[in-house]
Amino acid sequence: MKILITGSESFIGKELIRQCKDKKIEIVGMDIIPKENSDYEYYQLDIKSSKLMENIPNDIDILVHLAALSRDSDCKGKAYECFENNVIGTLNMIKYALSRNVKQFIFSSSEWVYDELVNSELINEDHLINSQSLTSEYALSKLTSEINLHQQYLQNPIDITILRFGIIYGPRKSNWSAIESIASQVKNNNLIEVDSLKNARRFVHVYDIVNGIIKSFNLKGFNIINLTGDNMISIKDIIKTSERIFEKTVDIKERNPSKINIRNPSNKKAKKFINWSPKINLEEGIKTIQQFI
Repeated sequence: MKILITGSESFIGKELIRQCKDKKIEIVGMDIIPKENSDYEYYQLDIKSSKLMENIPNDIDILVHLAALSRDSDCKGKAYECFENNVIGTLNMIKYALSRNVKQFIFSSSEWVYDELVNSELINEDHLINSQSLTSEYALSKLTSEINLHQQYLQNPIDITILRFGIIYGPRKSNWSAIESIASQVKNNNLIEVDSLKNARRFVHVYDIVNGIIKSFNLKGFNIINLTGDNMISIKDIIKTSERIFEKTVDIKERNPSKINIRNPSNKKAKKFINWSPKINLEEGIKTIQQFI
């Protein structure tokens, strides 16, 4: 098996390369940054480039498309730049995949494509999304690409897998989720200010996300699958677990205790279709990030 990873030098991309190497899967990396002395085949290319077709190899089995403007803050107020990267870039990559007879196209989407979720309402992949309620350019760009890919699937013989990632955390120096940010505050401060201790997400460790990507290899047909954590993790959970790990107690100030924000996308389909379950719990996950916070 030979896979092409766009965004190979990203947080998720590097972990995907590590796990693929462990499984003896042949890797081709592609990103916009220069890279010297790579121990895998690497191409410095922009997914927006008109020269993509000329430069990427022909013998790819699976394309994992991670490259994107991947944070809401990168897209806020930058609709053109966001859509050029996330929508046009994705169309370029599916065009390449079709022209080279790639067997499967895996697209990294996001739980943020779901419109407003009501408190702890459990949402699955069949949830009907109202695009007009999306206020995030990032979320809209991902949803638009999902729709474009479905159209391509209906017209062409290629397997397409859309993975809607939950809120990812793990060992990194920047671009933190709430878990890294709050754990850092517990470790380094005596007072923490939060909106509501009851705010919660299905956070998922990068190791588990990548394991889910690999388990989706060779999935047939068109599929949309959530990769989210097994349990709701609240701000209070993160603080209490961090206190236990760092052996200290912090003071907590809630700014908006009654304004509770919860997103609860189900991962049941992932368990059924690709036999995937998250393995790293919150305490284990925070221990993996200690040196970075």
